[in-house]
Amino acid sequence: MDLSQFTQAFFVEAVELLAQMEQLLLELDAEAPDSEQLNAIFRAAHSIKGGAATFGFVALTDTTHLLETLLDRARHGQLTLSRSMIDSFLETKDALQEQLMAYQAENEPDPERVAHICEVLRQLALESDGAQAAPAPAPVPAPAPAPAPAPAAVPAASAAAVSAPGGALRIRFSRLSDSECDLLADELGNLGKLLSRTRSGDQLTVLLDTSCAPDDIVAVCCFVIDESQIEITAEPAGDAAPAAAPIAAAPAAPAAAASQPAPAPAGPASRPASSSAAAAGAKDSSSIRVDVEKVDQLINLVGELVITQSMLTQAATMLDPVECERFLSGLGHLERNARDLQESVMSIRMMPMDYVFSRFPRVIRDVSAKLGKEVRLDTFGKETELDKGLIERIIDPLTHLVRNSLDHGIETPAQRIAKGKEAEGQLLLSAQHHGGNIVIEVSDDGAGLNRQKILAKAMQQGLPVTDTMPDDEVWQLIFAPGFSTAEQVTDISGRGVGMDVVKRNIQEMGGHVEISSREGWGTTTRIVLPLTLAILNGMSVKVGSEAYILPLSYVIESLQPRTEHLHSITSDGHVIKVRGEYLPLIELHGVFDVAGAQTDPTQGILVIVQAGETRFALLVDELLGQHQVVVKNLETNYRKVPGISAATILGDGSVAFIIDVDAMPRIQRAHVERATVLARAARAEPVAA
Repeated sequence: MDLSQFTQAFFVEAVELLAQMEQLLLELDAEAPDSEQLNAIFRAAHSIKGGAATFGFVALTDTTHLLETLLDRARHGQLTLSRSMIDSFLETKDALQEQLMAYQAENEPDPERVAHICEVLRQLALESDGAQAAPAPAPVPAPAPAPAPAPAAVPAASAAAVSAPGGALRIRFSRLSDSECDLLADELGNLGKLLSRTRSGDQLTVLLDTSCAPDDIVAVCCFVIDESQIEITAEPAGDAAPAAAPIAAAPAAPAAAASQPAPAPAGPASRPASSSAAAAGAKDSSSIRVDVEKVDQLINLVGELVITQSMLTQAATMLDPVECERFLSGLGHLERNARDLQESVMSIRMMPMDYVFSRFPRVIRDVSAKLGKEVRLDTFGKETELDKGLIERIIDPLTHLVRNSLDHGIETPAQRIAKGKEAEGQLLLSAQHHGGNIVIEVSDDGAGLNRQKILAKAMQQGLPVTDTMPDDEVWQLIFAPGFSTAEQVTDISGRGVGMDVVKRNIQEMGGHVEISSREGWGTTTRIVLPLTLAILNGMSVKVGSEAYILPLSYVIESLQPRTEHLHSITSDGHVIKVRGEYLPLIELHGVFDVAGAQTDPTQGILVIVQAGETRFALLVDELLGQHQVVVKNLETNYRKVPGISAATILGDGSVAFIIDVDAMPRIQRAHVERATVLARAARAEPVAA
């Protein structure tokens, strides 16, 4: 039978279970392990094993079986945990991840890697056996079944928390297709002896003689169907009557595990863990797993709807408001509903930053151990949401910044104690909304940046620097390609090929990077990103005959300057004095070579914008208005244009470019430098022969 329709659900759920397993292992105290955590880790491994066996993934089944055996002994107190053992469990998690990726790509996992990790687990089992050889631990007796309060069937959600008292189990499935019916019957035959099988419409009833616990059966079946479709009851031994007694045995795991969120696998629907079976069932019916491509398609369609609505609104300006009152009123309702629909659809793509932050405890644990440092990770704002497309692209830049802080920022315990600090360093990851942006910070309390060392290295590399540069500009030098002040190259950092990539990637996401540092006391790297790249609030401006969009999050104010406020600094460079502050003036018609634009600043409009820590003024001819625009990727449909981040379609059907505000100062400097070179060349006398 073709199982391909179910494998994707298995892969998604297995990845989630591995992530949960890693988090629990990192939180586990080897000296005083929490029974609930051990039980949850065991159940995660057990669930992956059940699914892997169902789909015939042999290497994955064998590896998880060995891991499951060790975890089972640990949770029953038959195995003493240690830090090195937890390290091996984490290594096993990495190996399982590799195996999953191989099977998902329809390949077989690396046999040498599989053999290695299986041997590591077997060796752990042998060592623990030797440690407990005398006296041998007595086997844990099976718990006696508790009397049932009433002969009622137990749903699968409750059965998953108990063990069968022995004998046959009556399993009822509902809402099954023909393929699901045949597949489940075949798989249950692998778990025991199939005594009977009855099919009635879309329902299947199976009597199974098995030693498996009900939660084992649920774990296997849930990769095919939903948990709410399963009902399990125990068939009393020797009772000829078909009535089934409810399952009420004590759990094989510690009693507290019944209230622990169990990472049992889900079917195609997403099932977050909950503190009780009833809560889990409630969540099952309130969530659904949808392919990202379908969400993206829905967002594109809503974007087109918003554009169409804008076109109708534009056309309606030509109508008589008295004669067309009902039409215009309906158009207003359409505009409000279209905006609400757009915001609701966009919220579907939003994910909490915990998706990113949860990856770093493992990174910090491994890297700090390799460097001989003690580091504590604190997080703030894990619930802050960001667009899925951005949240996946921010992982690599953040990982590099974290590794950089661990290697270059935080000192060794001995160095910290000598400076009067605590031996344990602190690394803080935080995220918070700020206007239409999200601000992500990576802070450490380490050595900070050395200004003189950075300047010396920059001069050595031929970068244009001076001793009077402000600190903000000095810190930005570390983003230059190939720049590194590390005294030696390690496998963690020091090659100077990371920070420039970090800055470039963040700029490609429409964001920017800021650094603040205090030598001897730490460094903070701040990343500012738009919440989403799909829509933005913009101010439309006119330059000549062209319309451009300025992202509203950059705009501070707009004004019409007076002559006495303008000052020339070069033949082509001007600044404007605004409330005592001199701001560079950038003429957009010069940047984009637009003909017919206003060249006299006193006759145009100056829009004051702020990109990072830099403020400057943009000269435009006219302000057209403010509205939400649907962002269209320019590179996908055309090519990269300097100074332009994307494009959009206006209400009249014309295309407007969205200005890359962060790139404006850089482009302006390039224009000035080119003009200066041309002017010098024009003034130069011919060289004598």
